[in-house]
Amino acid sequence: MEQQNTKPITNDQSRNQALFERAKKLIPGGVNSPVRAFKAVGGTPRFVQRAKGAYFWDADGQRYIDYIGSWGPMILGHGHPAVLESVQQAMQEGFSFGAPTEREVELAEEIVRLVPSIEMVRLVSSGTEAAMSALRLARGATGRSKIIKFEGCYHGHADALLVKAGSGLATFGNPTSAGVPPEVVQHTLVIEYNNLLQLEEAFSLHGSSTACLMMEPICGNMNFVRASVPFMKRCRELCTQYGVLLIFDEVMTGFRVALGGAQSVYAKSIPGFKPDMTVLGKVIGGGMPLAAFGGTREVMEQLAPMGPVYQAGTLSGNPVATACGLATLREVQKPGFYEALGERTRSLVSGLTAAATQAGVPFCGDSEGGMFGFFLMPELPQNYAKVMTTDSPAFNRFFHAMLDQGIYYAPALYEAGFVSAAHSAADIEATVAAASRFFAQR
Repeated sequence: MEQQNTKPITNDQSRNQALFERAKKLIPGGVNSPVRAFKAVGGTPRFVQRAKGAYFWDADGQRYIDYIGSWGPMILGHGHPAVLESVQQAMQEGFSFGAPTEREVELAEEIVRLVPSIEMVRLVSSGTEAAMSALRLARGATGRSKIIKFEGCYHGHADALLVKAGSGLATFGNPTSAGVPPEVVQHTLVIEYNNLLQLEEAFSLHGSSTACLMMEPICGNMNFVRASVPFMKRCRELCTQYGVLLIFDEVMTGFRVALGGAQSVYAKSIPGFKPDMTVLGKVIGGGMPLAAFGGTREVMEQLAPMGPVYQAGTLSGNPVATACGLATLREVQKPGFYEALGERTRSLVSGLTAAATQAGVPFCGDSEGGMFGFFLMPELPQNYAKVMTTDSPAFNRFFHAMLDQGIYYAPALYEAGFVSAAHSAADIEATVAAASRFFAQR
C-alpha cells in the first residue's frame, strides 16, 4: 500500500494553491461545481492527480482516505480492475455514435430487473437532467402543473426545483438561486421534511392540482437525514389518494444504500411499497456521466417518440459510460457485497460516535449501506431547519483537522459521506484515531 507524503508543504510551495490561483482567473470560484469549493470551510481545494482504491493523491503528492468517492459513484473504490477492463474495451470500440447500442439495452434490462418499481427507463447524462425530465414527464402524464418538494432536498439545478434547496445552496445560505424568475417556481410547493401536518395540509389544499411529489427518501444534501417510516407511508397513501405521482430521487441512494435502492429499504417496513417514478445517477454510471429516470410503463410511454412529452440527449447512453455502469452493477450483485459494505460503514459511524462520547463532544451519526452522515449535536435532526442549527465552526475545525491527517470528508457541513468496498478495517481505524485526537483537544 502506498503511503502518504507527510512532508509539510507551505502555501508558497503548494501546487494545489498554484493551480487554484490559475483556476480562479478562468473558472468562476476556481471550481466547476460549488460543492468542490472550500468556501464554506476555508482554505485551498485539493486538486486530485490520481486515485486508487480508497485513496486519492493531490497535486502535492499527499495521500487521503477518500470519503466522498466522487460524491457517491465509486462504490467499488477507484480503479476497480473489472471496471477498468470494461471501459478500456469500450473505448477501443468508439467514444460516441449518436445511434443505439446493445449496451444501452443491457443496462436498461439490468436496472429494470433490480428495481421492481421501474418497468421502463430512459438513460440521460446527469442527475439534474434526469430529475428535470422526470418532472416534465409527471406534468405531461397527469396534465397538472403543481409539484411538491421538501426543504433541504436537492434535485439538481433545474429552475423549477431551485426553491429552498440543499447541497451547495445550503452551504452558502441561499434559499433560492438568482436567475430563476418567480413565475417559474410559482407552482412549486415547499414543505418541511418529516412534517406530517404540513404534508396533510399541502395535499388537502393542492392535491387535486399536483402532478408529483418529488423527494429524496434519504436526504444526502442536508448531510444524512432519512424519512421516517410513518412519514413515508403517508406520502405513498396521499399520492395514491389524489392521483399524484410519487417520484423518488435516488441519484445518491440508488444502488448505494442497497441493491434495490432506498425504496427497497422502505419496502421492508411498508408492504407493497413502490414509488411511481425513480431518478437514478452516480452508481449506475460507476463514475462516468450517466443517469436515468424510470417508472411504470403507462407513464414512461408518454415520452417522445412514443408520446407527447419531449426529452432528448445527444450523448445519452454513451457507450463508454454504459460499459462503466454495467461493470459496476455486476460487481455489486456479488454475494455478500452490501452486507460487508454496510458493516464497514457502520463501524466508521460507531467508531466516530464512541470517540466523541469519550471526549464529551456532542455527536450523532447514521448510515445505510455505503452512505453515512454525522452531526456535531446530541440527536439526529429530522429536517432542514434542525440541520441548520448544528455547530458550523466546529465542523470546519474538524474538517481541517482530519484533512491535515490525510482524511478527506466533504468540504461542507451539508453533505453525506460514502464508504466504498475498497475501504479496509485499517482505513476505518486510522480515521477514528484521527478523530479521537481532534476530539481530545476540544
